[in-house]
Amino acid sequence: MNHIHNETLATIHARHSIRQFEPRDLSEDMVMAMLDAANQAPSAHNRQSWKFVILEGDARSNLAELVSSASKTFQKPASSLLRMAARSIASAPVTIAVVNTGDLISHGTDLFHVDREMGFDFFRTMEIQSSAAAVENLLLAATSMGLGAVWLGILYLIKDEILSFLQEPKGEFMAVIPVGHPVRPTQGPSKKSLENVIKKI
Repeated sequence: MNHIHNETLATIHARHSIRQFEPRDLSEDMVMAMLDAANQAPSAHNRQSWKFVILEGDARSNLAELVSSASKTFQKPASSLLRMAARSIASAPVTIAVVNTGDLISHGTDLFHVDREMGFDFFRTMEIQSSAAAVENLLLAATSMGLGAVWLGILYLIKDEILSFLQEPKGEFMAVIPVGHPVRPTQGPSKKSLENVIKKI
């Protein structure tokens, strides 16, 4: 049992996926605070090879429609999860997409004199890890401000279509995160006990 408590740890424990949002706007200060937190994430070689795309209004509605339409081309359970994702995007006042720029991949493969295929895989993985860390910072920032958010992992099934919609080049990473005020307070799922995930050697 952990007996250390502070504000950061409380935010980490409070964070969980929120999929339904109130129909009220977020202030620009809130959106910028989340993006600033995301931008503070650790990144390989400090390249910060990420871009944050803010979708509001018609852009957000059009993305929701794209996802809803795409759901019809999949079998269950993927089709059901895509429809659920579309509803989350439609109900959130703001959706933030996170994409890779590929800058780290091009920089690293030129910098490191290793087999090009090995270098590409190495830096591709590091770029994905960096952007994932940025997403987690964004989720924690949202939680700290009393907001809800959800990382819609199912959208990776239509990654290329989403990147085309965002007018971004095809990349290795794409995340879509609807953000807003939760419709109601909810509890996140129970986590595995530490005894099940820790190994000492």
